Amino acid sequence: MIPPQEASARRREIEDKLKQEEETLSFIRDSLEKSDQLTKNMVSILSSFESRLMKLENSIIPVHKQTENLQRLQENVEKTLSCLDHVISYYHVASDTEKIIREGPTGRLEEYLGSMAKIQKAVEYFQDNSPDSPELNKVKLLFERGKESLESEFRSLMTRHSKVVSPVLILDLISGEDELEVQEEVPLEHLPEGVLQDVVRISRWLVEFGRNQDFMNVYYQIRSSQLDRSLKGLKEHFRKSSSSSGVPYSPAIPNKRKDTPTKKPTKRPGTQDRKQVSTHPASPRAPGHEHDFRVKHLSEALNDKHGPLAGRDDTLDVETDAYIHCVSAFVKLAQSEYQLLMDVIPEHHQKKTFDSLIQDALDGLMLEGENIVSAARKAIIRHDFSAVLTVFPILRHLKQTKPEFDQVLQGTAASTKNKLPGLITSMETVGAKALEDFADNIKNDPDKEYNMPKDGTVHELTSNAILFLQQLLDFQETAGAMLASQETSSSATSYNSEFSRRLLSTYICKVLGNLQLNLLSKSKVYEDPALSAIFLHNNYNYILKALEKSELIQLVAVTQKTAERSYREHIEQQIQTYQRSWLKVTDYIAEKNLPVFQPGVKLRDKERQMIKERFKGFNDGLEELCKIQKAWAIPDTEQRDKIRQAQKNIVRETYGAFLHRYGSVPFTKNPEKYIKYRVEQVGDMIDRLFDTSA
Repeated sequence: MIPPQEASARRREIEDKLKQEEETLSFIRDSLEKSDQLTKNMVSILSSFESRLMKLENSIIPVHKQTENLQRLQENVEKTLSCLDHVISYYHVASDTEKIIREGPTGRLEEYLGSMAKIQKAVEYFQDNSPDSPELNKVKLLFERGKESLESEFRSLMTRHSKVVSPVLILDLISGEDELEVQEEVPLEHLPEGVLQDVVRISRWLVEFGRNQDFMNVYYQIRSSQLDRSLKGLKEHFRKSSSSSGVPYSPAIPNKRKDTPTKKPTKRPGTQDRKQVSTHPASPRAPGHEHDFRVKHLSEALNDKHGPLAGRDDTLDVETDAYIHCVSAFVKLAQSEYQLLMDVIPEHHQKKTFDSLIQDALDGLMLEGENIVSAARKAIIRHDFSAVLTVFPILRHLKQTKPEFDQVLQGTAASTKNKLPGLITSMETVGAKALEDFADNIKNDPDKEYNMPKDGTVHELTSNAILFLQQLLDFQETAGAMLASQETSSSATSYNSEFSRRLLSTYICKVLGNLQLNLLSKSKVYEDPALSAIFLHNNYNYILKALEKSELIQLVAVTQKTAERSYREHIEQQIQTYQRSWLKVTDYIAEKNLPVFQPGVKLRDKERQMIKERFKGFNDGLEELCKIQKAWAIPDTEQRDKIRQAQKNIVRETYGAFLHRYGSVPFTKNPEKYIKYRVEQVGDMIDRLFDTSA
């Protein structure tokens, strides 16, 4: 059982909690009553506020609608007034712009185009709204007058400000390509910058608003004239400059130093005239010093790395070099013209306009090229093959320039694109014809009697043939392509540089073979077999030295490996033939033909007479041969000394033995009459052979 004290304490605790709960409940009840009262008050206030808002809305909405209508009416009035002002302005356009249009666009293009824009808008307005209005005709006439003025201004600007490109600038432009160092491209200002901007603006206006294409014809006619005049000016520059100071830098010659365009190098002394390279019969030459000097000169030319055979640049005539420059100039100027045209002419008209623009200049180039081909054909008929050589540098340059040509002419008519290939084909054909006829002419040259060198030296046919072949070295690919162009075999269809080189090698061997046959035929003109041998020796030796001192020997070796050995054998064979001419001298004193006698035994009259005849025969033969052969020539010093020495050794040995045997024999009372020469004297006499100056 719970003790009474604890039960009493617990009851008091419960009563206290109950009392607190009652107080809390009473507080909550009071709070609810107050909240209900506040809620009733708020509902009353909101109801009153809603009633007032409804009254305000009913008062404002009619006022708002009335104001909105008034604003709309005001806007309509303003728009109407603006439209009236705009319409009225069209009626004043003619009077406002007439003075500007009458005075033209010169010097105030911006203002003028602004006026034309106003006139155009007026025309469009009246066409749409009042097509029968007299105002339409007025602004139409004004517009047409303004358009004509713009067309006239376009022509005037193009005419007054288009500049011919100076020859010096063109040469700088061409030569800039061949410099090793990268240079900035030479700018070409065809029109001043300000003028160009005006021209571009006018052209765009005429296309967009003027519906006019006539200005394109004006453009190409004026620019075509300037292009043509630029090229003609360059050609004239060459003609004037070449008369006093040689030929300017040529792009046709690779690795050639660049010369200042206004100062051209003078021709080097000793330059071989290209007219010399001909197989046409020439007038007879006098024997002796003059002819010997000619052969020496040619021989020295072969040794000279800087001589006339070192490059074709100094043998090109002015017309050829000028033409080559004009071809390069055309490409550069045409490229520049197209750049200019792209700014002025609409894109879809650019190719056609450019095609028309370049026609005169291109036709002039092609006509001049065909004239060169025609002149080459006539030269072939005259057997003046040196004139045909002008085709080679031109053809080579045309082929080198063709990729640029094709790029420049891209998009032009087929007839325009085909002009250069047609010219190249013509030049290849005439070049191949020249090569073929040259080889035939070398074989069939009829000149045997009247133009033979009396001293047995190198024939003009030989020197000209070698010069011609050596000058082909500068144009190996070109000449090979010429020969390949005439091939109809299947191998020609797979043409390459090796095929071309073999063809050229075969051709050179053919020319050399023809030359050898002709020389053999010519040598028979000489009555003296020894002189015939000297003639053939000189010519074979000249050919061999010429081959060895140029790339010709490498070209020949492509198809004929033993050519060099063959020429050496021919040369040695002719030396042996020449040496046989001395047999009639040495046979007199040869041991096999001498009388046999016993030493100390008195000679019989018959034996004495035989010894006298041997001495006399030797003396007479020696004097005769030395006299005759002294006038013969062997220009090659090494060969001359070699032949002299060999002959001297033979004669001295034979004569020395004879003199030793019979010099002290009493075969005559007057030994000085028969023993006229000592062995040393005989050697000296032979040393003076082939020396016309001795």
